[in-house]
Order: sequence, then C-alpha cells, then structure tokens
Amino acid sequence: MTLLSLSNIGVSFGATELFKNVTFTVAEGERWGIIGRNGAGKTSIFKLITGELAPTVGSVARKPGLRHALLDQHRAFEGATTVWEAGAAAWREVIALEKRIAEQAIELGELGERVTDAVLERFGHDQERFADLGGYIYHARVDAVLQGLGFDAEESKIRLVSSLSGGERGRVGLAAQLIAPADLLLLDEPTNHLDLDTTTWLQEWLHEANETVIVVSHDRAFMDAICTHILHVEARTSESYKGNYSQFVPQRAERRLSRERELEKQRAYVKKEEEYIRRNIAGVNSFQAKGKRKRLERLPRLAPPPGDPAAMALKLEVAERGGDQVISVKDLTVEVPGRVLVEDFTAVLRRNDFVALIGPNGAGKTSVVSTIIGDHEPASGEVQIGRSITPAWFRQDLADLPLRKSMFDAIQDQRPLWSRGAVQNCLGAFGFSGDEVFREIGTLSGGERARMALALMTLSRANLLILDEPTNHLDVENIEALEDALEEYDGSVLLVSHDRAFLREVATRVWWFDGTRVRDFDGPFVEWEADRARRGPKS
Repeated sequence: MTLLSLSNIGVSFGATELFKNVTFTVAEGERWGIIGRNGAGKTSIFKLITGELAPTVGSVARKPGLRHALLDQHRAFEGATTVWEAGAAAWREVIALEKRIAEQAIELGELGERVTDAVLERFGHDQERFADLGGYIYHARVDAVLQGLGFDAEESKIRLVSSLSGGERGRVGLAAQLIAPADLLLLDEPTNHLDLDTTTWLQEWLHEANETVIVVSHDRAFMDAICTHILHVEARTSESYKGNYSQFVPQRAERRLSRERELEKQRAYVKKEEEYIRRNIAGVNSFQAKGKRKRLERLPRLAPPPGDPAAMALKLEVAERGGDQVISVKDLTVEVPGRVLVEDFTAVLRRNDFVALIGPNGAGKTSVVSTIIGDHEPASGEVQIGRSITPAWFRQDLADLPLRKSMFDAIQDQRPLWSRGAVQNCLGAFGFSGDEVFREIGTLSGGERARMALALMTLSRANLLILDEPTNHLDVENIEALEDALEEYDGSVLLVSHDRAFLREVATRVWWFDGTRVRDFDGPFVEWEADRARRGPKS
C-alpha cells in the first residue's frame, strides 16, 4: 500500500530555486534513507511530507489519515515532568482515559448496588475505547523503548526531564517518536546521540516493528543496516535507488558513467552533423544540410550529470616523524566530582596506531581524552606524551574556534607570511570561496565550523591527532574525504566516534570501556566487533 507520493515537486522562493523534479513513492514497510550534502535541502523534504512546506509545482499525495511522527527539535516536552511522561507524550489521551477508568472503578465500588445503568454504560464504553486506542500495550512499548535507548524504565518514572543533559534529551525525543502511534516515522539524524549499543538496538527495533521509515542520516552503517531505498538529493533535484547505502554507491557510479557516455555520444554526433552542415550548406547538398540543421535545432540536448561542489580536499601532513612511543598511560584513574570514570588503566599508543576509544554514552570518553592530553588532572597514575610528539585536538564541541574572527583572519594568524591568495586557496580546499572567507566563524553552521576546525588542524602539521567525534557535523562526502586523508596520514590518532563505518575504515586498535575499566584490544575495529558479537555485548 502506498503511504506517500511526491510527484515532480518544485519549490522556489522568489527567484531562488530550492528543488525541481523531486519524485519518489513510499510504500508501507519501506525504509528510505535521504542523503546529500549539508544544505542540500534534506530537511525541507521532511517539511514537504508533513505539509509545513507547500510545493511551488508538483503534488504531494498522502494516504488518507496518514499519521507521522517527527522529532521535536526543540525538545521542550511540554506538559511532561518525568522522563517516562516525555516518552509517552503521544499517548496523553490514553493516559487520561486510563486515569478516568481508574476513578470510575473506585466510584463503582463505592456505589455498590446503587450503581445505575448509565454509570455502567459509561464505564464499559471507556474500557472499550481504551482497548481500541492501544491502552493495554502502550505501557510495555514505553518501557521497552526507553530501556533500549539507555534509560532505566522504572527510574524514568521519577527522573525529572529538567535533569537531562542535551544528549539525553535527544534520546528521549527519539523515544517519544518511536513510541508514538504512527504510520510513518520521520527520523532526522537519529543516531547522533546514540552509542554503539543503542544504535544496534534501534536497527533491530525498526526491523522487528516493520516500521515505515524515512531517515535523514550521515551514518552509512546505519543506512546499510535498515534502508531498502535511497533518495539522493543533489544539485537541487533528487534520484531514487533501490537498496541500502552500499548498494546505492555502485548504482550511482553506473548511472553517472552511462550518462557521461550518452553525453559524449551526442556531442560526437552533433559535431559530425555541424561539420556536414558547414561544408554543404552552400553546395549541391544544400537541401540535405538544411534538413540536418533543422533536426539538430529540434534535438533535445542532454545535460551533464548533476553534481554538487566537490568535497573538501583535506591533506594531513606531519612536520616531523616523532618517536615510536607516542602516549604512555600507567595506572591511570580518572574522576569527576562524585564519580570514578576509569580505574588503573595502563596502555601504550604506538607510532601509526589509530586507536578508537569507545564506550556507552556517559562513560566519560571526552574526560579521559582530556586527561590524556593534559587538560584534566588525573586522580592517580600518569600519562606521558613522547618528547617529539606534537598533538592537535579536534574537540567535539568545537569550543577552541575563535568565533569573533573571520575565517580569513583565523588562517592568517597561523600563517602570517601567507599572501591573500594562499589563505583563500587553503580555505577553498575546505569548501569556502570568494568573499565567504571573510565571514565570522561564529556565524557558521555546525558543518562549516567542523570544516574550519579541520582546516586549522592541517596547519598544525601535528604527528598526533586527537579526534573527538569528528564526523558529527560532516556529510557523507566529507566524511569519506576525511577517511582518505587519514589513510595517507603518517602520524598517530586517538579517536572517539560512534560512526561504525568510519571506525571500520580507520581504527587499527580499540580501547573500550568495560565499566570503569578500559580494555585494550590489539586489533582493528572490525575484529573487535566480531569478537564482541561472539562473546555478547555484556561480556
């Protein structure tokens, strides 16, 4: 059954064209992934689906009565005091009815033999409606989803929404979506606040529930696991593909190659005909030449395959080789007020190791990195960074960017002898061009700030990179550009990430949280995944 159909959609704001010729159809049980560069308009497609945005041309057809669940970006959870109430927000009518039925049951007991037919009829009607609305299943659904997303179901009934961190609010918002009775789930970057285990749980939940899903995501492993179709938004239009992300990649390449071949074939044909016309327009074959000219004028010309601006051209160089022992950690204990994060951790990060530090949300990965780099004092033990080691830190919150400075000035501060052209060329490699380079960094989007932070990192020519969630704000093409750069990098890396596809590509070793212990797995992330799958997630 078709739930949703967008046909030849175009959206314009005055002279500015946002979309043209966007067409795709979603059937019940399908799971679509929407991918494209940051700013391509992926979230605007969600607005077209929900009706918040009206197309300038084309049509959006929805199944009558289609119910959709969309993440509340503001995460205000209005009317909810506890985490459980916030997760069950879409069931407020059922919760109110449940409370009313409980009150009626007490009233029936008090009335005894004096009960009237009207009271019994009202009680029976409310019970029937309660069952029809899913009242006997919603409790279990709320508990299961909150538990799967890392909350204790019982504790969540008393835990206040006001006590949640930003990441926890994101997970509660996602829980409310999954719990809501809906025909279509619209998920906007659902894995952003999830760790490896909760991402795996979400994949399994979507499969078992057979939900119809449209997801905007840069998480390639997640899209591989759940998607049955891909919508690629590019150059103000879109194309649909059958299969998951890994199946989409060769299909896209084949389509582009086919179009390039057809374009070259047409160009050769046009050139040949134009040459014939030029030589014969005034000769004995003038009649045939004029006929060819008319046919050529009517020939629909093929357009080059659509393309967005190129991904950033990232090159990570080192100023000096550095020693073989990059970081030495001995008997390290890391604490924050009221809590021990890590106890007695001992390990050595060697030259050319790409170590992934992984663990559940809230385990303290960033605090451990901060301790290793020297920004946080250890409770006990010691960390030594090799004398010839120069570290550079990509912070998850991008807090070290000079927000009041322009991008141009920030680069020139690091390279005062560079000419204006050299600075612009540097920024151009990261997707910033023209007068855009004079924008204040504080006005940039999350993705633009991430690219700016990477631009500054390349100038450090450090032989140790500390990367804390470097892919969070990058689109797929720029994540792949970062992977390519790291493949050529002749230094060492300590990496915090929940992007499994990224970890599979770059991590040669794993430090993983096991309670307050950090275990050293001396093998790549893909082997760690396989080993953990054999032993089970709790081992």
